[in-house]
Amino acid sequence: MDISTSVKFLIEQALAEDIGPGDLTTEALIDPELQGQATIVAKQDFLVAGLEIAGQVFHTLNPTIEFKALLKDGGRAAPGEVLAEVYGPVADLLRGERVALNFLQHLSGIATHTHKFVQAVAGLPVKILDTRKTTPGLRLLEKYAVRMGGGHNHRFGLYDAILIKDNHLAAVPSLPEAIRRARIYAPHGIKIEVEVSSIPQLKEALAAGAEAILLDNMDVLTMREAVTLAKGKAVLEASGGVNLKNVREIAETGVDMISIGALTHSAPACDISLRLSILSPHTPGK
Repeated sequence: MDISTSVKFLIEQALAEDIGPGDLTTEALIDPELQGQATIVAKQDFLVAGLEIAGQVFHTLNPTIEFKALLKDGGRAAPGEVLAEVYGPVADLLRGERVALNFLQHLSGIATHTHKFVQAVAGLPVKILDTRKTTPGLRLLEKYAVRMGGGHNHRFGLYDAILIKDNHLAAVPSLPEAIRRARIYAPHGIKIEVEVSSIPQLKEALAAGAEAILLDNMDVLTMREAVTLAKGKAVLEASGGVNLKNVREIAETGVDMISIGALTHSAPACDISLRLSILSPHTPGK
């Protein structure tokens, strides 16, 4: 991935949070000249995401550190497999260890969790989407991890799509009026999506010209009816209460997209460790 200025700033903030004014243990125990090799090792089966971020953590601490990724993001790791090798001053390897692993474990967890949903709907013409239910400050990285798991990104923020939800409608005279106002304001190329929770609302949204409709917490039978009504008129997104047990049944209704907040807010972190070995004081990484 292209590591943007915002991601570099995020890494700097994470390191500052962890190291603060200094790593007391490392400064007390470790010779600054001591060189080492670290291996980052998978302790379970998972889909990898965030290796470049982990490398950037070490490079931020010390540009002379050599980070050698042995797998690519989106690839599968097996238990005991080495993901990357890192060479440099032991003190900097220790300082960067936790932050690098935190990013890698979290992002790999999202990629792995996403891939389970993608596999669950394999063979069906539906996209698995993320949502804005992301960790504050980590959205760019978490949505990247979703892509590494085979999922697709919904809007990145409030600035790149129009989605009229129930709380918007509570402040507007009617759904058709909300769509009318949105159409006047929308920049060129921005589609108007409306959240509905019933068939009457769906019909109202279709009549008003909504281009995309989010079916909020509808049961499967109602979704099937919605698909029939909206065919050729609007794309449909199912959302709410989606899990690995019901995602295929939802996909089989014929909806175009399924958005799942759990991809980012409930993905378990992967088990990854860093193992350190000591080189002679001035041995460069190879």
